Amino acid sequence: MGVLRWPQSVENSRTAAKRGWTPGLSSRLFLLTIVFILIAEAMIFIPSAANYRTGYLNNRVEMAQTAVIALEAAPQRQVSDSLSLQLLENARIIAVAAGSERGNEIILAPSMEIDGKIGVVDLREEDPIERLFRGPATLFDAETKFLRIIQTPRFEGDFIEVVVDIQPLKAGLLDYSLRLLWLSLFVSTFVGILIYLTLVLTVVRPIRRITRSIEGFRDDPRNTETLIFPSSRSDEIGRAENTLSDMETTVKAAFRERERMAQLGEAMAKINHDLRNSLSAAQIVSEGLSMSEDPRVQRAVPRLERALERATKLAEDTLRYGRSEAPEPEIDAHNLHEIVDEAISEGLILNGADICCDNQVSDELSVACDAEHLHRILVNLIRNAVQAIGAQKLRSDTGRVIISACRSDDTIGVSISDNGPGIPDRVQSTLFQPFGPSRSSGGSGLGLAIAKELAAGMKARLELVSTGPDGSVFELTLPQV
Repeated sequence: MGVLRWPQSVENSRTAAKRGWTPGLSSRLFLLTIVFILIAEAMIFIPSAANYRTGYLNNRVEMAQTAVIALEAAPQRQVSDSLSLQLLENARIIAVAAGSERGNEIILAPSMEIDGKIGVVDLREEDPIERLFRGPATLFDAETKFLRIIQTPRFEGDFIEVVVDIQPLKAGLLDYSLRLLWLSLFVSTFVGILIYLTLVLTVVRPIRRITRSIEGFRDDPRNTETLIFPSSRSDEIGRAENTLSDMETTVKAAFRERERMAQLGEAMAKINHDLRNSLSAAQIVSEGLSMSEDPRVQRAVPRLERALERATKLAEDTLRYGRSEAPEPEIDAHNLHEIVDEAISEGLILNGADICCDNQVSDELSVACDAEHLHRILVNLIRNAVQAIGAQKLRSDTGRVIISACRSDDTIGVSISDNGPGIPDRVQSTLFQPFGPSRSSGGSGLGLAIAKELAAGMKARLELVSTGPDGSVFELTLPQV
């Protein structure tokens, strides 16, 4: 007996699961949430840093303009030493000058040596895009030591120039950035936890249930404990749970049907083996009967021999079907009236004593078919009708089965109608399925399934046309010769 092996991909997935912990969906979603929020905060930081820098520079210009106004009120238009010291220590303003078309006037002379690169910032001409990029760039500018700020003054004059030390600006911008960073981390962590908990409850846990059910179903498809129950959710996850539940139910039913078919096939093989022996003995007996001089025996023997030959061939075909495929039909031209006569004689053998079966097919009508297959189809249909009529205990009128045929352009329709009790609604949906509910009590549920399959093999079509309390009508559509 062979060893059952899972596909290589399944074994690889199990091996990978045993190697160690790997990040799950929930942890990845949590990390992605934090990363996305930090990216958003970084995009917010750029304009925030630009606004901080612009505000800082304008504040220094305002303080310088205050010094200019104080100069206008001071005697001899000179800034006092205390004001100079205050501007230098508090605002880190190194020098202040006012200018116009007539020239520049130094308001606050440099009180310290200006040694290093001086960056020029003209707030009058700086556009929003420049401000946006120069704000964060100030933090990484290691060469510039001083800034020369140019702005339009509030007093008379064309411009005011202010020279400031860049270090206080960088220190303040760094402190602002750190505070914004800590705030961003707090917000991202807090929001990430909220989103994480929401996703775990609404997405991750249901997906884990689906995954566990799929894995359990993969490991043991026959185990009913791994079934996932249908969900009341109407979203994508709910539809996935419901679809998986339907799939598991369908596949488990298919497994049960497969096991049943396997058991039935084994039983049929044993029965056929013994049946062939019995049929062989019956053929020997029929050969002995053929030597009888009784006219009734002489009329019955040919029919008996054909029935035995047909039964033997059917047993052999059944064994071949169990080993490989159904035998291919041998299509040829046959007289339909004769095939119907043979089917009626066999179909009325059981329970057909009080039932009238009428062959209304024209004697000259020929069809392209496999005679044996068509015979089996008609026998199954006639026998089903006879059994259904015979099961009616309170019936007062005579049971009738009528076989008729009509020709169309390129097909011949064979109609099998009866005046039986009709087919119940619960049976109609599975009428042509193997082992479905039978039309008559004690039926195996195989007759119509076999007839449907044989008809399809001959490129024919078998269908239920109508059914009701007055009887049922089946129609077999066959190709013309």
